[in-house]
Amino acid sequence: MIVLLRGGGDLASGVALRLHRAGLRVAITELPMPLAVRRTVSFGDAVYQGETVIEGVTARRVAEVEDTLKVLQVFSKGAIPVLIDPDGKSAQSLHPSVIVDALMLKRAPEPLRHNARLFIGLGPGFVAGDNCHAAIETQRGHNLGRVLWQGAPAPDSGTPGAVGVHHGERVLRAPADGTLALHVQIGDLVEAGQLLAEVGGQPVQSPFAGLVRGLIHPDVPVTRNMKIGDVDPRLDPALCRLVSDKALAVGGGVLEAILARPELRQNFWS
Repeated sequence: MIVLLRGGGDLASGVALRLHRAGLRVAITELPMPLAVRRTVSFGDAVYQGETVIEGVTARRVAEVEDTLKVLQVFSKGAIPVLIDPDGKSAQSLHPSVIVDALMLKRAPEPLRHNARLFIGLGPGFVAGDNCHAAIETQRGHNLGRVLWQGAPAPDSGTPGAVGVHHGERVLRAPADGTLALHVQIGDLVEAGQLLAEVGGQPVQSPFAGLVRGLIHPDVPVTRNMKIGDVDPRLDPALCRLVSDKALAVGGGVLEAILARPELRQNFWS
């Protein structure tokens, strides 16, 4: 049984990691230039590097959507294939039993041709029983990771989750359209006001002393107000290499949704 995961960002990668460790074959689809900020915990970064490892699990890039043999070879090595497939065409060639939409677009998904037995949507934009079979709550709080078979997850709050006393200010945004020039790397400790990057000659400074937990890939053309980085007040470099508690909770919800379907459960490891 194959689970096709649309999106390879940090939340999607927590789902992929949890399913992979449970013994499922997981394939990920991504953009030609993924937009993930927390790249050290995003399997989508394999598009840039060819291969990436998160918590001991390897993902490898598959450039051709139709190269099913290459996908099977990656599976045979115990790794996760990452396909450059923004349109979801691999849903036709891989015949996944489960599709998980983890694009986190926060709006209703575009129609996708598939014959999957279970279609799961993560977060706002999905309505269980309408545009997906099951939806998973992605907003932090009492319902995080909960499986919904009817209805919708909580709407987008528009405010990043708090880390310590810091909320939206921890997110770095582009001050202009242009090319990103980085002056620091993920994992660096920085001071308040330190120059972290420039976009079109305009500075991006650290809002407070902390750890650079994420930076978008410098090859990505950025637009004004686009999320390009993340500063964490906790001074623990290990946080850059560990999947978040939120991502693991959402992954647990996806695993529950799959196991809740008897017709899938009997083929769980085949």
